[in-house]
Amino acid sequence: MARLTDEGDDPYLWLEDLDGADAAGWVRDRNAETLATLTGGEAFAGLRAEIRQVLDAEDHIPYPGWRGDGFYYGFWKDASHPRGVWRRTTLDEYRRPAPEWDVLLDVDALAAEEGENWVWSGVTVLRPGYQRCLISLSRGGADAVVVREFDLLRRAFVEDGFTLLEAKSRVCWIDADHIYVGTDFGPGSLTSSGYPRVAKRWRRGTPLSAADTVHEGRPEDVAVFASHDPTPGFERDFVVRSLDFYRTQSYLLTGAGELTRIEVPEDAWWEVHRKWLLIRLRSPWLVGGVTHPSGVLLATRFEAFLAGQRELTVLFRPDARTALSSYVWTRNHLILATLVHVRSRLEVLTPGETGWRREPLAGVPKLDHSRILETDPHHDDAYLLASEGFLQPARLRLGQVGGAVETLKREPEFFDADGLAVRQFFATSADGTRVPYFVVGEPGAAGGPTLLTGYGGYEVSLTPHYSGTIGRGWLARGGSYVVANIRGGGEYGPEWHRAALRENRPRAYEDFAAVAVDLVTRGITTPERLGVEGGSNGGLLMGVMLTRYPALFGAVVASVPMLDMRRYHRLLAGASWMAEYGDPDREADWAYLREYSPYHNVRGGRLYPSVLFITSTRDDRVHPGHARKMAARLREHGHDVSYYENVEGGHGAAANNEQRAFVWALTLEFLWRKLTGQPDSLPRQVSPDDAVEAGADLGVAAPGGRGGEGRHRGAAEVQLGGLRPAVVLEGARQA
Repeated sequence: MARLTDEGDDPYLWLEDLDGADAAGWVRDRNAETLATLTGGEAFAGLRAEIRQVLDAEDHIPYPGWRGDGFYYGFWKDASHPRGVWRRTTLDEYRRPAPEWDVLLDVDALAAEEGENWVWSGVTVLRPGYQRCLISLSRGGADAVVVREFDLLRRAFVEDGFTLLEAKSRVCWIDADHIYVGTDFGPGSLTSSGYPRVAKRWRRGTPLSAADTVHEGRPEDVAVFASHDPTPGFERDFVVRSLDFYRTQSYLLTGAGELTRIEVPEDAWWEVHRKWLLIRLRSPWLVGGVTHPSGVLLATRFEAFLAGQRELTVLFRPDARTALSSYVWTRNHLILATLVHVRSRLEVLTPGETGWRREPLAGVPKLDHSRILETDPHHDDAYLLASEGFLQPARLRLGQVGGAVETLKREPEFFDADGLAVRQFFATSADGTRVPYFVVGEPGAAGGPTLLTGYGGYEVSLTPHYSGTIGRGWLARGGSYVVANIRGGGEYGPEWHRAALRENRPRAYEDFAAVAVDLVTRGITTPERLGVEGGSNGGLLMGVMLTRYPALFGAVVASVPMLDMRRYHRLLAGASWMAEYGDPDREADWAYLREYSPYHNVRGGRLYPSVLFITSTRDDRVHPGHARKMAARLREHGHDVSYYENVEGGHGAAANNEQRAFVWALTLEFLWRKLTGQPDSLPRQVSPDDAVEAGADLGVAAPGGRGGEGRHRGAAEVQLGGLRPAVVLEGARQA
């Protein structure tokens, strides 16, 4: 096949036809081949059962979220509730080993009653009052959701309540009778990225068509949304127009409907809490005669800032080893989480008449990775602290700033960590940059099968986490597990991300290749026994490793990947990511994109490692056409390609624990066989029809039919369906 140079040369465009008969037949055949090769034996069945046991374990920590009405709320899945239940309990009850939970909504029962393939997608609770909420449900795990009002007292959906048809909507309560809504209002109401272009104020009892327009963006914008802060004494309304994935224009909305611009840099993240405005910079800012560098966190009084004053206090300043990871308010304090060479540190900042006092946060273990899971900034200074490590199961602690800290829950151990260790090394990239990575496994092991993962995009940091799936499915078999903290992520702040942005994207790939070389140089593994796995933007990373650095790896798994950089912006939400990668329709941008676009760099006569692509028909973020076309092109050149497309699951490629266990077992079994050369079972003969029947309960049939609230943070809270790591964590936690 000739080298692809433009869209007109693409012979596999027909595979972008999501439910077309030809594409459906192609997917059915590929699924059958993969199921026949990888799933036909006791080893696979045992691995899947082990992973399913981890995912369904009833002694997982039931992570809660506060709503401010005295209850801990949480969403929970297990073997008895594969779709999950939304439930709540009191703090005293939550402290018990086996709390009594008040089930508010059983999604399995709802799906059965309504004949819909519902997947829970979140909830927005009205405050104050906490008697009503807006529940989002998706069909099969897609980003598009149906929104329905729910009565928490009656535990029932509200007849004639606020309801939205399936769309990538955003809603926010104003009061009991009004909400802000952005949705598909009809032709012209969405941006080219498929998100709301118009924000409206909708009054109860009136049709959606009668809602009042608050603000309109442009078609080329990413999205527009409005929000309300109901904090007593500080009630405010905001409008945010997202220009691209990183730049926004933000406004205070007055009662008269006028917009007052909040004059922060367009690429800054901001948050208002009571009288304070926080500004986190992503690029240098000259203000008040001072240039503040990227990565700085600034504080000022909100009303004074709107009035034109620019007296800014620096709360955090990055250095070569330290970056701001996150921040969160309690009622009277600000908790900062930082990363020091990808190791977490937390401290408390308290505003006072003479400035901000800072001190370490109590209850934070020194060696684990810790994060603030939740606070209730409207009522008190309590915080929920979650801590874990690669080999340390999570612990959940309840603390009070300046007071006691108690351990509420402990995650069970899912694998034997005796003899295993966590080590951090630094590889040297092509331009001399030192790139950190973690190695988990037996420190004395040499040349063994190793699984390396990475992401490198959107300023997302990969931090230490405990995974029973990786522990049982990989470490317990004698493998090593490696996490690379390459550029493009946020491990060292905005500059670490910017270093691999747009035309600099190859720096991320050079970093990942450098880690692979360093693993071999240190004797941890060999190229033949080094496997790599990544999802979403990490799937793009895997595609580049396959086509640009094939000699470094023995096997590759790319999940829900983006691979065709010529057409990504024309598929689903792709247009919203051009700030990260570039615009393929611009000649200057395509000139660098085509140099690494995996789909355009497949070659015949070159030895590639074996590759497995995993995707979902219901992924309405990254089109499955990316994986389909890449697999077809590789097959055309005679390369060793496996392909699996789940109908359900959306961008996570799995809609429930049964499907997650299947996908993870498929991934780990493929890698283990390819890296060790010792298949645990022989392939079996499976016809396409048999494959469909075998996978029917898992949602793996070929397409053609139907497969089956956070507080305001300004730009930091824009939910635009970015390419986040396709990592499946245990229990109710998912990224």
